[in-house]
This record gives sequence, structure tokens and C-alpha cells, in this order.
Amino acid sequence: MSPFAGFPPGKTRLTPLPAAFFSELLPQIEHLGELKVTLYAFWFLDRMEGDLRFMRFTDFAADERLMEGLAKTNAKAQVVLRDALQRAAERGTLLRVAEAEGEDADALYFLNTPRGRAAVKALQNGDWSPQQITRPEVRLALERPNIFRLYEQNIGPLTPLIAETLQDAEQTYPIEWIEQAIRAAVESNVRRWRYVEAILRSRLEREHDQANRGQSQKDRRRYVQGEYGEFVEH
Repeated sequence: MSPFAGFPPGKTRLTPLPAAFFSELLPQIEHLGELKVTLYAFWFLDRMEGDLRFMRFTDFAADERLMEGLAKTNAKAQVVLRDALQRAAERGTLLRVAEAEGEDADALYFLNTPRGRAAVKALQNGDWSPQQITRPEVRLALERPNIFRLYEQNIGPLTPLIAETLQDAEQTYPIEWIEQAIRAAVESNVRRWRYVEAILRSRLEREHDQANRGQSQKDRRRYVQGEYGEFVEH
């Protein structure tokens, strides 16, 4: 298990949860899969727009990070997901509306909130159809903040020159490095891009040095142990 690096500095987007989730629902949930699926539904639906917010089985199943957290293999994760959704629906946390009998992919899931109950009632009355709703792609892997937002939240206002510099940095360094360098700058109370860039350059140089040392050792072994190895003193 890899350790959690901590929540990023600066303002981050929050996912609201009703107080009743903690006081009434959380104490009842004993199944870890049900808890993960329930929290994921709150997160997913909060990132949609409009009053008609729903999920399908495929929305859960298509998120690789969610599925990896449910089981080690995708086949086992599918089983856990179906069981977790069934538990959440039986508990009443999620409202399940099947468009076709017995088809998981055709089932719609709504949170059991006033908005969710109103959407289900309108659907059953024929006031709207799922095919009419344009739904944005929502994935856990896409939740990472982009470099512009990271800069504005932690360093300062974005200018055209800075934007160009940030784009170059994004092409040069992994976004994880940039996040960590900005976090280090904030913790050091040095909110300047030059400071962040110095951290990134230093890390890149260390990576190159380590790679070169590894290659040199590999070349030496090839030379010593290779065709002319018997002529080399070692």
C-alpha cells in the first residue's frame, strides 16, 4: 500500500455530504464495498450539472481507480460492485430504476435526496428520458488539479507570460512533481515560480545523474563480463 501524500495546499474542491450520512447512514454500513460505492456516487453526482443527475452501472464500472479499490482483478471487482450497488439500493441510499428487466447496464441510480426522488418521479411520469441528458465524463483519474489552477491557488495571479511558462513546465515535468514542488514552496513560504522551477530542475538533474550512474555500471558490467572480459583486470 502506497502512503497518502496528503491533501494539496490551497483551495481544493470539496464534495458535500449531508449530516444524516454521518449520523444515520454511516453507522449502519458494515460492507466496505457499499461504503466506497456510496461515497463515489456522492462525488460523481456532485460533479454533474442540472437537476436530472443519475448514474448507470457502467459509470461505476468504467472508473479504473474505483474498480482497483474494490478488488485486485476486474472480474472480482465487477462482482463486488454489483453486490455493493444491491446493498446500497436495498438500504435506500440509492434509488434504482431499471429500464430493462435484469440488465445492470440499463439501470439508473439516483441518490435518495429530494432532487433524486423528484427526478425518479418525473422519469416514471414520462417527463424526461435518459437519452435526452448530456452527461460529462467523470473519472477519479481526472480529478487532479491542472497546472493553471495549482498556480493561481498557491502562487499568484495568472498572466499570459506565466501561462506560457507553465505550459512549458507541464511538457517537461510530471504533474506530480509540479504539485510536490508547489507544496514545498508553500510550506517554505516562498510563493514564487522561480523557486518552484529551481526545485523541479534540481530533481530532474538528480534523476538524470541516477540514470547515468546506472547506465555506466551496466556498461562496465557488459565490458568486464563480455567478449573481452578475460583480458580485463578486475
